[in-house]
Amino acid sequence: MRIVEVNDRKTAQEFIKFPTRLYRDEENWIRPLDKDINGVFDENKNKTFRNGKCIRWILEDDGRTLGRIAAFVNNKTANKDNDQPTGGVGFFECENNQEAANILFDTSKNWLQENGMEAMDGPINFGTRDSWWGLLVDGFDREPNYQCNYHFPYYQELFENYGFKVYFKQFTFGRNTFDSLDERIKEKADAANQDPNYTFRHIRKNQLKKFVEDFRTIYNDAWARHPGVPKMTQLQASSIMQKMKPIMDEKIMWFGYYKDEPVGFYINIPEINQIFKHVNGKLNIWGKLIFLYHKLRKTNKKMLGLVFGISPEHQGKGVDGALIMATRAMVQDKYKRYPLLEMNWIGDFNPKMLRVVDQVGGEVVKTHHTYRYLFDRNKPFNRMPIKS
Repeated sequence: MRIVEVNDRKTAQEFIKFPTRLYRDEENWIRPLDKDINGVFDENKNKTFRNGKCIRWILEDDGRTLGRIAAFVNNKTANKDNDQPTGGVGFFECENNQEAANILFDTSKNWLQENGMEAMDGPINFGTRDSWWGLLVDGFDREPNYQCNYHFPYYQELFENYGFKVYFKQFTFGRNTFDSLDERIKEKADAANQDPNYTFRHIRKNQLKKFVEDFRTIYNDAWARHPGVPKMTQLQASSIMQKMKPIMDEKIMWFGYYKDEPVGFYINIPEINQIFKHVNGKLNIWGKLIFLYHKLRKTNKKMLGLVFGISPEHQGKGVDGALIMATRAMVQDKYKRYPLLEMNWIGDFNPKMLRVVDQVGGEVVKTHHTYRYLFDRNKPFNRMPIKS
């Protein structure tokens, strides 16, 4: 077996094409867009390069690819709330071959050690947690959501046999949009709505610049306090919203305000993998025409609860319930566009949000693991701290 660094057009193409052969008989796998994968490793498109670096490899045997992996260091998160400098591995794909997997993991480990790291998390993204994060260990009967990992069941053994341990679990919840909500959600909403200082409204595309800044303010207040989550810059927030704009549905993206100051959001989007599954990874002219066809025909019946956040000082005051009930009134009574809802993953380190989703009535439909591997095998392993 021979490890080959991805450093030219040919190896970059093989990095993209290998999974298409590996998953060709897996009916629930949806090929990611080539441009999305390539964008992660493009210094002109991925702003994480400003504070880090990455490298990719493919593993060959007699000219045949057995696997691929990427390793990366993000200086913004390497030391944040960690017991040791921690890098990452991701975009791992491999045949059911432990020796091949070990070579990929060893190669990544050695590179990370050379760059000052003492542990590695995986499989994760060279960027934010909303994309390509975690190993699928349950829910293989469901199609992956946009920029979410889908894996074979045997991957869990490849990681755990090497020595990776679960750092935290990620739960994706699903529900019928038209099912009733728990009475406790309504009680929370009533508590917030009795205070005239609270207001709730969905976004307007013609005021997108304002909502971008509102999103960034709440995200940094609610999420950047979590271990391993860096603060979002204005440029990053704008980039996220601009990427969502072509598929954005104003009526399912809600914000909460206290005295006109942003304090919470519940961001849903159309689950666009339901369209992208028809383009086979290519968003060329033909792919764009296919995308436009399905968008105009409104063939997608699933929305994705992308992110939910409440500023800490407004938690426990019913803001979460009010945002959920405002969305419910829209999608159940006025705008019956999406009968299916999946909620983007929630970590087991966040019991408050898990309780909220339990009240919403969702059930776990997918489970991912974020693993950690300590290079010092005698060092005690600690899981992700529970968020209070």
